[in-house]
Amino acid sequence: MTKLAPVIIGLLYSLAPFASAEPVLKIDTTKVAAHVSPMLYGLMTEEINYSYDGGLYAELIQNRIFKDDARSPAHWSIVQDKDGSGAITLDESQPVANSALTTCLKLDASGASKGHRVGVANDGYWGIPVTPKTSYRASFYAKADGAAQGPLTVGIESSDGGKVFASAQVAQITSTWQKYTATLTTEDDIPPSAASRFVISTEKPGKVWFNLVSLFPPTYHDRPNGNRPDIMKLLAEMKPAFLRFPGGNYLEGDTIDTRFPWKATLGDLSQRPGHPSCWRYRSSDGMGLLEFLEWCEDLKIEPLLAIYAGYSLKGDHIEPGATLQPFIDESLEEIEYVIGEKTTKWGAQRAKDGHPEPFKLTYVEIGNEDGFDKSGSYDGRFTQFYDAIKAKYPGLQCISTAGGKDSLGRRTPIKSRTPDLFDEHYYRNAFEMEDDAAHYDNYSRTGPKTFVGEWATREGSPTTNMNAALGDAAWMTGMERNSDVVVMSCYAPLFVNVNPGGMQWKSDLIGYNALTSYGSPSYYAQKMFSENIGDLVLSTGSEGIAVQTWQPPTRKAKTGEPSPTPPPTKQVPTLFFVATKASEKGTIYLKVVNAIGSAQTAKIDLTGATNIAPEGTAITLSSAKPDDSNSISEPKKIIPVTTKAAGLSPQFSYTFTPYSVTVLVIPSR
Repeated sequence: MTKLAPVIIGLLYSLAPFASAEPVLKIDTTKVAAHVSPMLYGLMTEEINYSYDGGLYAELIQNRIFKDDARSPAHWSIVQDKDGSGAITLDESQPVANSALTTCLKLDASGASKGHRVGVANDGYWGIPVTPKTSYRASFYAKADGAAQGPLTVGIESSDGGKVFASAQVAQITSTWQKYTATLTTEDDIPPSAASRFVISTEKPGKVWFNLVSLFPPTYHDRPNGNRPDIMKLLAEMKPAFLRFPGGNYLEGDTIDTRFPWKATLGDLSQRPGHPSCWRYRSSDGMGLLEFLEWCEDLKIEPLLAIYAGYSLKGDHIEPGATLQPFIDESLEEIEYVIGEKTTKWGAQRAKDGHPEPFKLTYVEIGNEDGFDKSGSYDGRFTQFYDAIKAKYPGLQCISTAGGKDSLGRRTPIKSRTPDLFDEHYYRNAFEMEDDAAHYDNYSRTGPKTFVGEWATREGSPTTNMNAALGDAAWMTGMERNSDVVVMSCYAPLFVNVNPGGMQWKSDLIGYNALTSYGSPSYYAQKMFSENIGDLVLSTGSEGIAVQTWQPPTRKAKTGEPSPTPPPTKQVPTLFFVATKASEKGTIYLKVVNAIGSAQTAKIDLTGATNIAPEGTAITLSSAKPDDSNSISEPKKIIPVTTKAAGLSPQFSYTFTPYSVTVLVIPSR
């Protein structure tokens, strides 16, 4: 796909008298078209692209309970320096009693001696991040063969073992399983690096077994078993209203048996066996149900809980009726864990896990993308879940994952019950998003509301480019304009580990490696929209907006079919806009997307406005080329730039930079 040829231009604008050739953006400040949903912009998350393990979840050890590969200790290696010799193997004959730790790592250090260490090393998630003046919390279960073993040296060192960044000693390991801890603190002057590993070693001959080896850097709000501060800060700056979890496909699993096992994600890490995810790697389940809820608590946002509804990715499903009832019972227990008083069974479990107070919960999503279930069972399954949830928790809003309208506005009804909301998903290129920016303009204002639970412009890799941000912003103008119908929305996927092998889905919102993270242009577009919004949608109209021609792709012919006729070209607007107003302060937020590579000057007509301040603020996200993007090496190549906007009045002209998303903050006195 190509856009119009870009025009390289600086961040310029003009506020000039009207010129007859200019398009007109009309905003009626006296007419409220809708009230803005306070839940409009949120977050969607699932385990994909190493989003939790190797991503937001701060654990640095990969394969900490040795279950990632049944044949070998993946991501672990033998350390044998200076003529020391040893071996490592998986061992299932030495489980840690009363735990989920059934596979351990056996170190045979028979060849160790003073000055000749032998040990085990973990390479982390594409390295162990080392930063100056940082304290790391190390812990592990261990036991020795026969006589006590020790001391053990625990440390973070360079990948070749040539440089030790931090170390500590554990004096003695006994012949029974025990948990050991150590604090590793780096010096002030070391350079940041991920070319490093975590090592436990000994200079005494013998055998040692290890399990649940863990290493945590500082976490957001210093939570034990917590999240990376840098990524959490990026999320906080988006000012989201909610978090949809535990995910889409991750909720369903490939099969019924590999669905998100919420009960097995509770309590101490030693009780969490982990499970296979649907993206070709194993989930540690360190990010469990309570951790999702605490994530919401840390960001001061609401949880949107998705519950497993009897359908999995590879087509397994459970028919409505008695066979489905255990899954319904389990969902009610899960809800009780979230909002039940501590006098209830699962509220008491939550209190035992460290959170006595119930969480707030308004929305429950029943399944994920159940429109893919070709058995036709979802209507019955939804009805059974809906009735059970409403009977026990009548105040909860139930979201259907099938029956929403498609891109043509057609809706497949849920026949037996009326959902409170329908979840709709859209993944497209920029032109498709821009072409359909008015998607919700003609939706019915009665009946169920809409939750756009997954959406994204899929251009750029591993994170989106500027062109995707333009498509995203055009789509957001439509959702915001219709936020009486679209009451919630969240982009997906949220995260990607940019290291080779870390990505399963391209065009993601936030990228990171072991050391650092960054937001894509689409991230900044969303941040601009979420930060700058009123509570009232103003009535708008336009005249004279130029169009660009788009040729939709031709459908590929199946074997034996004649070549299909190319679809007709489409005329797509070049400017997209929405206006909201803060009723208390009177501030108007005008958001405008210029989707082409040339500047466009437009007349802004604020009908009915009599008290506009002469100076406001312009926040502009732009790039000279639509395929420009941010990256680990250039994390802020494309970021919003804030300038003064002078000469404001009820009628003024403004020049919108090529390939740009602009928010004009217009104060009223």
